[in-house]
Amino acid sequence: MMQDMSGRVALVTASGSGIGRASAMLFASRGASVMVVDIDAKGGEETIALIREAGGTALFRQADATDEASVKAMIDGAVDAFGRLDFAHNHVGHGGPEGRITDISLEDFDRCHRLNTVSCFLGMKHQVPRMLEIGGGAIVNTSSLAGIIGTPWLSAYVSAKHAVVGLTKAAALEFATRNVRVNAICPGATDTPMLRAAMDRVGATDPEILKSWVEPIGRIATAQEQAEAAVWLCSDAASFVTGHILPVDGGHMAGNRASN
Repeated sequence: MMQDMSGRVALVTASGSGIGRASAMLFASRGASVMVVDIDAKGGEETIALIREAGGTALFRQADATDEASVKAMIDGAVDAFGRLDFAHNHVGHGGPEGRITDISLEDFDRCHRLNTVSCFLGMKHQVPRMLEIGGGAIVNTSSLAGIIGTPWLSAYVSAKHAVVGLTKAAALEFATRNVRVNAICPGATDTPMLRAAMDRVGATDPEILKSWVEPIGRIATAQEQAEAAVWLCSDAASFVTGHILPVDGGHMAGNRASN
């Protein structure tokens, strides 16, 4: 049964495209008012236009999710506009530098962690207090399968996404008795601008490369499928779920490439 989120408010970062956009649109379709956040104003405005065309309620806030003042302002802006904050999906991320760990610069490593990990930390730091004001809420962070298993040539991204998993578990335990639930999704290969760019970089038109990404279900995910998982984790249907790290991967973790 579709979860009714009428009267509640969601904030979604990096919602100018891809999974973030799908998440924002899904929250709105369930009745929530949505604060669409992205550093890219064009993409963010396109998202709120789509939400409004579908009959939903949304505002756009341009923000840098790695800057604390900007993060606090976007969260305060959501509460000022809609009166509360019930749900947050912290989705900012980037694939980071590719190459051996010995060849990655500290600058690139730091940038990858700021985008993927610090953005989640800052989001939760300022989202939780606003949720406590209304008696609770739910947060979903976007990690990755790279936050569960190791991947060569992507050490910065792997370590950043593992850190998102750790932050999620720690925050879930810290606020478990105060009705703030914190979970994470770990998307497998998903049809997003980021994945398409990565495929172009590695020349992943080779059938064997594509096969390694889509086994065992035989295809990559849609952004909508990832959004469904994120919004479900925020919904009342997941009221007893916190500290959970949910792979949305078409069975990838169940296959031979999964690790212990």
